[in-house]
Amino acid sequence: MAAPMLRCFSRGRRSGPPSLSGFLPLELRRAHSGAQGILAAQKARGLFKDFFPERGTKVELPELFDRGSAGYTPQTIYCGFDPTEDSLHVGHLLALQGLFHFQRAGHNVIALVGGATARLGDPSGRTKEREALDAGRVRANARALHRGLESLAANHQQLFADGRAWGSFTVLDNSAWYQQQHLVDFLAAVGGHFRMGTLLSRLSVQTRLKSAEGMSLAEFFYQVLQAYDFYHLFQHYRCRVQLGGSDQLGNIMSGYEFIHKLTGEDVFGITVPLITSTTGAKLGKSAGNAVWLNRDRTSPFELYQFFVRQQDDSVERYLKLFTFLPLPEIDHIMQLHSKEPEKRGPQKRLAAEVTKLVHGREGLDSAKRCTQALYHSSIDALEVMSDQELKELFKEAAFSELVLDPGTSVLDTCRKANAIPDGPRGYRMITEGGVSINHRPVTNPESVLVVGQHILKNGLSLLKIATSSPLPVCCNCYSAE
Repeated sequence: MAAPMLRCFSRGRRSGPPSLSGFLPLELRRAHSGAQGILAAQKARGLFKDFFPERGTKVELPELFDRGSAGYTPQTIYCGFDPTEDSLHVGHLLALQGLFHFQRAGHNVIALVGGATARLGDPSGRTKEREALDAGRVRANARALHRGLESLAANHQQLFADGRAWGSFTVLDNSAWYQQQHLVDFLAAVGGHFRMGTLLSRLSVQTRLKSAEGMSLAEFFYQVLQAYDFYHLFQHYRCRVQLGGSDQLGNIMSGYEFIHKLTGEDVFGITVPLITSTTGAKLGKSAGNAVWLNRDRTSPFELYQFFVRQQDDSVERYLKLFTFLPLPEIDHIMQLHSKEPEKRGPQKRLAAEVTKLVHGREGLDSAKRCTQALYHSSIDALEVMSDQELKELFKEAAFSELVLDPGTSVLDTCRKANAIPDGPRGYRMITEGGVSINHRPVTNPESVLVVGQHILKNGLSLLKIATSSPLPVCCNCYSAE
């Protein structure tokens, strides 16, 4: 690899009176145009947590996004996502929301898939080394993440437009600029610009070095590659802001220092808060509690229910973080909630907004149908559900396809579906009220199945057997006639 090309950009001397933005708290800064600036707006929502470097964010960073300043141009912001799995999860949503808010404000954003860096594994926020992934799996995961990011961007564009001119949303993969690199050339060109004392001082490194397992060279080198990613995007896309979780601050600092040494230019980092479970654990792959954004891993119904189940003490914060709803509207929602908390209005609105963003309008409709079918015993919802929705809703249920002769009884159906034991015990389970079909109890084993009651229009019969834990059995029934 040739040494990195050094291109220096002059900051230029500003004319006119000094900006007031340097003397006001970030929460109160306003753009010169009179509209609230994006940094202040997202700080007020709780989405933007930390800004780096501190000395630069008092003046230079707000002015980058100030539409009223002389020579204003849209900025480019990036955030990285390593393909250690084939799906994003809820823990990634805040960083994506940050990108979307910048895009909505007219700036260009880049979602960077770490097709190369995922091979090393980011040590940030981890107590032990990640499981090594082979190149083929990383490539497959990277393609899946690329599709997932583009799908989310498309849903955002189609379903949340606000009438303003938005910036672009681009998905890149850092393997594009690493796959042709030669190790010795890369180290010779890049390695001399990093100081070991600085790299060793990072909190993520210190934590791992003090752990029983220690830290591998591959993990230690991760922050160098992330810094080079920032440099590459700065050179080729004029990207001056990196967005990441609060555990990424050390890696962002490495990128800032590397770019500043090579170009003399200042770049900036913005972090978003980490979302944790009720026990305080970070939501994500490592903690084993991920709520995935890929439908094959977490259905729209499950995603919807995750947010519907949020506690009252967190739902207002989540409405600000995970949705695009204006703050006055959120205040109104919470006022209504204080009067009728049993309706769980904020939770339902939160779940609807997030599910629509992740899975589109069809995904939200599917989640609502599943909710009606499962929790409200809705026959209407059951008989319009697709096979995919049924399998998502009743993941633990057995599925059977039965061809039923005319006159088939409840007892025959239950036995064909292996839902009850043979002999008198199975017979008694029905007579004693232990069996329901399509949410309706049946107590006569000899009663004949009726189309429209026991067999719905879509051919479904949902059998529930009352055991210590009720067992649903879904049957697709076909007439022998």
